[in-house]
This record gives sequence, structure tokens and C-alpha cells, in this order.
Amino acid sequence: MKLTRRGVIQAAAALGAVQALGCASTPKAGPGPGSEAEEPKAKPLSILILGGTRFLGPALVEAAKTRGHTLTLFNRGKTNPGLFPDVEKLQGDRDPNKGEGLKALQGRKWDVVIDTSGYFPRLVKASAELLAPNVGQYVFISSVSAYKEMTKPNLTETDAVATIEATAPEEITETSYGAFKALCEQAAEAAFPGRALNIRPGYIVGPDDGSDRFTYWPLRVAKGGEMLAPGDGEDPVQFVDARDLAAFIIRNAERRTMGVFNVTGPAQPIKMRTLLEGIREATGSDARFTWVDTAFLEKQQPNPLLEIPIWTPRTGPEGGLGGVSIARALQAGLTTRPLADTVRDTLAWFHALPPDRQEKQRAGLKAEREQELLNAWKQAKGTAKAG
Repeated sequence: MKLTRRGVIQAAAALGAVQALGCASTPKAGPGPGSEAEEPKAKPLSILILGGTRFLGPALVEAAKTRGHTLTLFNRGKTNPGLFPDVEKLQGDRDPNKGEGLKALQGRKWDVVIDTSGYFPRLVKASAELLAPNVGQYVFISSVSAYKEMTKPNLTETDAVATIEATAPEEITETSYGAFKALCEQAAEAAFPGRALNIRPGYIVGPDDGSDRFTYWPLRVAKGGEMLAPGDGEDPVQFVDARDLAAFIIRNAERRTMGVFNVTGPAQPIKMRTLLEGIREATGSDARFTWVDTAFLEKQQPNPLLEIPIWTPRTGPEGGLGGVSIARALQAGLTTRPLADTVRDTLAWFHALPPDRQEKQRAGLKAEREQELLNAWKQAKGTAKAG
């Protein structure tokens, strides 16, 4: 199968780097958005997180604790079991047919459940139906990959979602991931009619991002020297710091906001050139960007577009991925921190990892591959000039 950029995003998300048309109702927002300083803390909530120990999960826990809420985590107890010793933990399995399944949740009551680990509608249906009588709101972490068409810019929450047979094998593939996410949204809404909040993030970035997709860029820019910059610098790019995403989710759980939201960023749209120049400024690097034409890159083998993370050419089958509309989320209070903060915090986190992990970056061009492409580009253009 020919792998596309969308497939890479989906595969990474399915490995745990995270995150329906009939559910895309007009959001029912509570009090208007405000900053941490402006908005008083809400009434403490009891929050159940399905998952909670990987990347977005810990960010949600920290955001909820900061706001004074009581937390319970439900998972298999295999990933980072030592995290949050002061938080109640319940063990089981999302699959009711495995081990003790969801038994630990039976008869318990919470104000909100946040589902960070739902990939198949059967499993979301099982948890949502079990919790519906005793939980006020179901928050499901979906994905912008739920959309059917990624070619159009400015995708909104009412655009059509991908489809798949509900009886399809429970396997994450390039074509199934987004469609399954859409069905998961529908399962949550069916069990919690009018009480579901479906979040569709784009790339989730920041400290603890084990995918290294965003991390590649601060690391490479900080290294300095001439570097390959993809395209012409004008392709829009979107991502959201996990901490900003978590804050948005917790605040809207407090407000009892329902509906569907695209949640990515930055709040002010940026392009690839702005991203790289911002990283260069944040790191104090002497990096020099050589912009390599998209059409040229597409002709190289193996296809380097699959090796270059975060960036998506504005033309082609996933051209809309960098320009999804976040107007609804902004109206509901989404705020995004400065790029420099995410860059510095991500680098600090990465450089604190064990040396052997730092040597095994999981995304981005290898140095030899980057130089190979730069040399080929210069030969094609007849120049060795970097800008």
C-alpha cells in the first residue's frame, strides 16, 4: 500500500503518540473564555481518565489537579505505573472480553470521563454505555484524521467524516484510523446524547512527545549549519502543545461544553518559514535554511515527504491538514503558548532523556539523508547558495 502523510500521522497516533458528522452539533458553551488569572476556579469535579499515563494523559492530570479536581485513572497499569502516586488508580482493560475488563468502573460515579485511549467503536461503546447512568459528560479524544477529505483548507467541524463498516476488523491502517475515530465519536454521542464533547486534535507536541515529530525541528535547528527546509516556506502548519490542549479540555469540562471541536494551533496561523525562523530565534542557532521545492522532493526515492514531520504541502491529497479551522475552539477559550516556550521546554525534556534514547530519534531526516537531498537539489539547481 502506498503510505501517505495522513497514514504516518494515523500510525503514530495509534502507537500512543496521542489522540462524526452526526455529532457535530452547535457547541453549548458555558461561561465565556478567559485567562487563568481572569477566570476563577470552578466547582471541583470528579474526573475519570481512561488512560492517563502517556503524553496527553499526564498533561490532563496536571491541568485537572491545578484546577482543584479529583482524579481517577483507569488503565492496565503497564505504562508509567509509578506516575501520580496521590491519584486513585483502577486497573482493568478497555476490552470487556479481556481479563477483568471494565468491572472496576461498575457502580462508580464521576462528573466527567475523559477517554484518551479509544481507537475502536466497540470499546468506546462498552465504556460509554457502562458509564452513562453515573457520569455527567463523556469527553472523547478523536483526531483531525476523522475527516473524509483532507484536500480542502479550513476544514470545519461540520465537514464530512470518513466512514468504515462497523464490523470491519479492529486493525489500525492508513484508511481505518480516522474512520474508526469517527465511529468512536458517534458511539460516545449515542451513549451520552447531548452530553458528549468530541475533541479533534491535530499534531500534539511538547515535552513527553515520544514520537519526536515536532522535536526533530528544534533539535535540527539547534544543531545549526545549512539545513533542508521543505517546500517554499509558504505551507501552513498546525500543532498544539499537549498542555494547551489539556487546559482547553479541562476548562470546557468545567463549563459543560458539548459538541465537536477541532483543537490545534497556534491561535495565530503560521507557515513553515515562520515556524523554522521562530525555532531559530528561540534556540539562538546559526541555522541556514535551504528551501527545497516540493515537486523535487516528491520525485526522490524513497519519498522524503514521509520522513519530514509536521510539514504538509498545501497541494495534494492532504493539503488541508495544515489549515484546519479552529474558530470554534478559539471561541470556546482555546489559548496557545508562544512557540519559543514549547521549543525550549521540548528541548529541555529531550536532553534529560537517557543518552541511548537521544541517539535514537524516531522522526525526521537522518543527517546523511538530508545531505544527500541537499546535494541533489543543488545539482538540479546548479547552485550551492543557502538562504
